[in-house]
Amino acid sequence: MKIPFNKYESSRDAHSNVSDALDGEEVNQVEQLEVDFAEYTGSEYALATSHGTSALHLAMLALDLKRGDKVVCCVNAHPNVPEVVRHFDAEPVFIDIDEASYNIDLDKLEAYLEDNKSKKLKAVIITHLGGLSVDLDRVYNMAKIYKVKIVEDACDALGATYNGEKIGSNGADIVCFNFSPYMKKNICTGGMLVTNNEEIIDRARLLANHAIVRDENALEYIYNVVDIGNDYSMSELNAAYIRAIVAEQDNKISRQQAIAAIYTKALENIDHITVPQLFRDENPFSLYVIKVDKNRDSFAVELNKNGIGTGLHYIPIHLLTYYKAKYSLRVNDFPVALRAYQQVLSLPIYSSMSDSDVKTVVDKIKKIAKTRV
Repeated sequence: MKIPFNKYESSRDAHSNVSDALDGEEVNQVEQLEVDFAEYTGSEYALATSHGTSALHLAMLALDLKRGDKVVCCVNAHPNVPEVVRHFDAEPVFIDIDEASYNIDLDKLEAYLEDNKSKKLKAVIITHLGGLSVDLDRVYNMAKIYKVKIVEDACDALGATYNGEKIGSNGADIVCFNFSPYMKKNICTGGMLVTNNEEIIDRARLLANHAIVRDENALEYIYNVVDIGNDYSMSELNAAYIRAIVAEQDNKISRQQAIAAIYTKALENIDHITVPQLFRDENPFSLYVIKVDKNRDSFAVELNKNGIGTGLHYIPIHLLTYYKAKYSLRVNDFPVALRAYQQVLSLPIYSSMSDSDVKTVVDKIKKIAKTRV
């Protein structure tokens, strides 16, 4: 029996929406998705993009990131986070992680902001690993004190909440979502940029379509270009499918939380395994990350031999060749992220997993753990 780390999931509503798009029904799927998403998250404005990375890149454009500007981010993030910064010849600044959540350490972030007040310090990107947020009230307060913009990388946080409110409505300047963060098969791709700032959304909408403007009173094919943009557009088919994803997300999160509870109860007393330390109501468990204290990679190999897929979130940025060389980073510069990286392992967790699937994963982990010495 094989249980992959991630799995393509669909629904009757998704198929129906896609059929409507293919049949030429008079529904602008992209515009309707933006309306649905703004309502779902509680944000003022939503702009659909071709991918989550597109949303992040467009966010940097909307903030007018320039050469030499600095953007602070967590050293434990997907490479697309510093990547979008470097595309502007701007500089990512890395901060170590909190040991329990694997998210950015807010004490170290605040210390950096206090010691590095500069007009070149443009923004902070906050990644919600596995959908688990940091203390956002504290982050927003830092933004006011140190006059930086806050961009949230919410690729894991669709439907997640902070203080009872959906991520996307809490107070960031921009929040970026990705609708297919772990899918090996890119059956559906898409992202979303949300904001409550009218100036930001107007600039993002302009730049999302090559900065093309048209005179409403002129012929449709007459246009002008007023800035340097790009094409970040989402297709109607992807939008149709994603509308169903959004509608179903709360139920999926409830199931993920139930699976996480089963994992935790079954694994919390197993030798060599450490379960997540922050098991709280607002954790959507988009990821379930354990620690393996003895040779994580061989543990993952054994699970794979037994048909269980796993993931790693993430290889710290300072260990990657480009960033290590570009910024002369040393292995021990971020000791907490380094220790976590050597042990963390993400287990399968998605709403279509049955209790029997979860039990199979647990049983295989217990069996392999007994062989550790």
